Amino acid sequence: MPHFTVVPVKDQAQSNYDSLEGINWVDYRDTGQDYPDHEDTVSSDGHGNHKEDSPFLNSADAACKKNDFYDRNLALFEEELDIRPKVSSLLSRLVNYTNITQGAKEHEEEESAEASRRKTPKSPNMGTLMGVYLPCLQNIFGVILFLRLTWIVGMAGIVQSLLIVLMCCSCTMLTAISMSAIATNGVVPAGGAYFMISRSLGPEFGGAVGLCFYLGTTFASAMYILGAIEIFLKYLVPQAAIFHPTEPHGSDSAMLNNMRVYGSLCLSLMAVVVFVGVKYVNKLASLFLACVIISIVSIYAGAIKSVTHPPEFTICMLGNRTLVRDRFDVCAKTVIQGNITVPSQLWDRFCLPGNMSSAQCDDYFIQNNVTEIQGIPGLGSGIIRENMWSDYQQKGEILEKAGLQSVDAHSTMENFFMYVSADIATSFTLLVGIFFPSATGIMAGSNRSGDLKDAQKSIPVGTILAITTTSLVYLSSVVLFGSCIEGVVLRDKFGDGVRKNLVVGTLAWPSPWVIVIGSFFSTVGAGLQSLTGAPRLLQAIAKDNIIPFLRVFGHGKTNGEPTWALLLTGLIAELGILIASLDMVAPILSMFFLMCYLFVNLACAVQTLLRTPNWRPRFRYYHWALSFLGMSMCLALMFISSWYYAIVAMGIAGMIYKYIEYQGAEKEWGDGIRGLSLSGARYALLRLEVGPPHTKNWRPQLLVLLKLDEDLHVKYPRLLTFASQLKAGKGLTIVGSVIQGNFLDSYGEMQAAEQAIKNMMEIERVKGFCQVVVASKVREGIVHLIQSCGLGGMKHNTVVMGWPYGWRQSEDPRAWKTFINTVRCTTAAHLALMVPKNVSFYPSNHERFTDGNIDVWWIVHDGGMLMLLPFLLKQHKVWRKCRMRIFTVAQMDDNSIQMKKDLATFLYQLRIEAEVEVVEMHDSDISAYTYERTLMMEQRSQMLRQMRLSSAERQREAQLVKDRHSLVRMGSLYSDEEEEVVEAPPEKVQMTWTREKCEAERRNRNNAPENFRELMSLKPDQSNVRRMHTAVKLNEVIVNRSHDARVVLLNMPGPPRNTDGDENYMEFLEVLTEGLERVLLVRGGGREVITIYS
Repeated sequence: MPHFTVVPVKDQAQSNYDSLEGINWVDYRDTGQDYPDHEDTVSSDGHGNHKEDSPFLNSADAACKKNDFYDRNLALFEEELDIRPKVSSLLSRLVNYTNITQGAKEHEEEESAEASRRKTPKSPNMGTLMGVYLPCLQNIFGVILFLRLTWIVGMAGIVQSLLIVLMCCSCTMLTAISMSAIATNGVVPAGGAYFMISRSLGPEFGGAVGLCFYLGTTFASAMYILGAIEIFLKYLVPQAAIFHPTEPHGSDSAMLNNMRVYGSLCLSLMAVVVFVGVKYVNKLASLFLACVIISIVSIYAGAIKSVTHPPEFTICMLGNRTLVRDRFDVCAKTVIQGNITVPSQLWDRFCLPGNMSSAQCDDYFIQNNVTEIQGIPGLGSGIIRENMWSDYQQKGEILEKAGLQSVDAHSTMENFFMYVSADIATSFTLLVGIFFPSATGIMAGSNRSGDLKDAQKSIPVGTILAITTTSLVYLSSVVLFGSCIEGVVLRDKFGDGVRKNLVVGTLAWPSPWVIVIGSFFSTVGAGLQSLTGAPRLLQAIAKDNIIPFLRVFGHGKTNGEPTWALLLTGLIAELGILIASLDMVAPILSMFFLMCYLFVNLACAVQTLLRTPNWRPRFRYYHWALSFLGMSMCLALMFISSWYYAIVAMGIAGMIYKYIEYQGAEKEWGDGIRGLSLSGARYALLRLEVGPPHTKNWRPQLLVLLKLDEDLHVKYPRLLTFASQLKAGKGLTIVGSVIQGNFLDSYGEMQAAEQAIKNMMEIERVKGFCQVVVASKVREGIVHLIQSCGLGGMKHNTVVMGWPYGWRQSEDPRAWKTFINTVRCTTAAHLALMVPKNVSFYPSNHERFTDGNIDVWWIVHDGGMLMLLPFLLKQHKVWRKCRMRIFTVAQMDDNSIQMKKDLATFLYQLRIEAEVEVVEMHDSDISAYTYERTLMMEQRSQMLRQMRLSSAERQREAQLVKDRHSLVRMGSLYSDEEEEVVEAPPEKVQMTWTREKCEAERRNRNNAPENFRELMSLKPDQSNVRRMHTAVKLNEVIVNRSHDARVVLLNMPGPPRNTDGDENYMEFLEVLTEGLERVLLVRGGGREVITIYS
């Protein structure tokens, strides 16, 4: 019994196949040797693709466990057990499967096999609460809740704010449902969203969305750093500002410069912390989470306390305008000092100092009263009615309270800095883009899948619970803020009206400092985690090797830390820091996160609709309609928040997609897009089955028959070049070849031949399919290809084959007989046929013809093939500058002038530009040359026929074929046995001689000279003479007119009905094409292929 082995076979182009399960290659050869044992563990293929080695036992395992395999109970399956494992063995391997643990060690590439065997893998032991729920809470709650939510409520009102929160949280909830379905569909290695999308939608979508996710995470780190610096400079240490406004109106630019300087310093410090060690970030994570929870609890405590004891934060109002409270001490126009009324600091701001005269003051200041109102009226004050509806502001518009009386008077610009004003123009769409980052962070649980005890249970439960919790907190916070805080305070982004206090801090209990300090630390922690996660995501993308220019970022320190990726992340985050505005950075990262969530939903919807066999999620509460709704919401939110950012983000993703597609991402991850392609192809093929294509849609769908040499290399690659120039990437191209032999013995040769043809197709840029068949006779193999290639409506309608060179010199008739048999088969199948003669002289794809002619000799009507082919060739850059000339032949009784006019009109209606020429061929006597050429042809044919009939030649031919077959099992494409080969007789023939036999043998020997004399006195057949006359005359005319043409297209005459004249037919074709450098013989398929109608 032969010994079977399972061995990996490395491809020349790429040494590793990208598959997550199963074997790469099965070698069925009887090797008789053992292969070294391979550990069956989760490994990396060198490109970052985590893949499970085959659970199939290799030869070494089979040798040492042979007794187990050949169990008496399994004797019936003993042959299968050589290449397939027992169920018990397979299950034991799968049970020992372990996820790669999180942290720096998971990135190590150079860990030795011995060390990996010695080291016991750390068993994942994190549950739903610690592994998913709390990390998601920490990532979702962030800077927007503390710094911008009160401002959003003040601008949009409670109703629209609830709508904004509901839209964003619904989008993330639907995405979480889709993500849960993907995450529970099998084992998800560490990698989170990028891994899920790339393995569900393929390398192109995976790379594009992975980079979008990376950019979103990187800009998120910039946003968190800007938030932390804003808290630091506005509320913690305002005196730390380096730049100060030189004039009252220049405070914005000074603040932006301070943000840039401190943001860059903070980013550098954080990058150093991340570079030194991730463990410090992970140890501080619980502290940062505690800060977030304490801050949120203090907001709820303050809101409840405000029912009975609202905090004392007064706002100074001039008329109905809000004043900046830290620019004066007392909220009054005058103060009493020692029974004397003197101007206050506020008076001095609006009037000339030292003068109580009203003429020297601002008109609005004089005509309106200064009042104080409560900034935090409390939960029971009924302020919710005023804050219910939106109050969007334009940039520079002063914040006003609608209920207060005010006299409209002129106010000077010098005093504008005393009022609280809007720093940016606001709208519903802007606020959506600013708020959405506070709903992101839902991927934190899936990113930790390697640490979870039961990821398939923990990820859905923990993520959905976290989104539900945060959504309830956001919705309740919107209502609480609108119910407790005065509207002008809510619209005061930086707390200028409440003495530079953080607005949400004014509501907190026991002190505003709880929120300020807590939000600062939580924001710093979120920035550190983003700065930690983004380089690892980039490293994972780089190690997958789908984007070549990112390959350098897959390397890092010796322990796997992504040093280069961290450097790039820092540079991109610095771009966000230089923007210096939290409100401008937030919509940017919203775009990238929304793009990522969109494709998560798309991945789930595609997999669900395709019903792929591997789509079996444990999470059952999903539906394709929910995924499509989530996808639609993501798309809508992108264009609602910022349509130009959306277009830029989609453009970036599109360019990455096309780049990966252009570079040729040779990955096979079993993705859904491949399944979608299969479904689309099936639908299209069924549609094509309705009927044959209309003449307007006809284009040559090629079957190119290639000849391989003994080393399985393509003998005439210019056939593929010609096919690529004719097709220009359009339509169907099938490249076929035949290997002579037995399929069971020649399977390996067939695969090697397929690979050689595919490599040549790639070199010649032929987009199509390869089909190699094994047949006992090459002639039969070609017939099989002609009959069976293609599928449904996508079948070939044109055959391209090479010319059998050297057929005259060969005594073996099989080459040209196979050629003529193929011509007959294409005619019987109603297929068109193209035979490029002298194909080695055809131009390569790199050549350019700057001038010259493509000459068409239209002898008989073939459905318009001769008109269509030059037009298709001229679409290619090689032939584009060639001119087209059409020649037709006129007989004596034809009106050549009228023929030329009719042909010109016909070409005009076909919209084909070409010169028209009618060649007159007068009847003439048959020349001596023609007669002699025919005689030589028939003499040669008769001589070969007699030679083949002699017994000695038959024996020699049989032995020759046998020897050739034993040396080379690969048959020539255009050679085949004319009949079954008869075994050569033994050298010594024992036979009984009689008198009759002896006399017959003597007569045969005496007749040999007579046969030769008959050969010399042979008279040619008149029909052959006429055919030769036509070939000679046509050849003279064609050579005369088209000797300098780049290529000559010519009607190919059909083979004779009587097979006895096959050899003469080959001679006619040779005579017809003599003296021409490049000839394309064309034979129509019996249907019209070009039309004058639109």
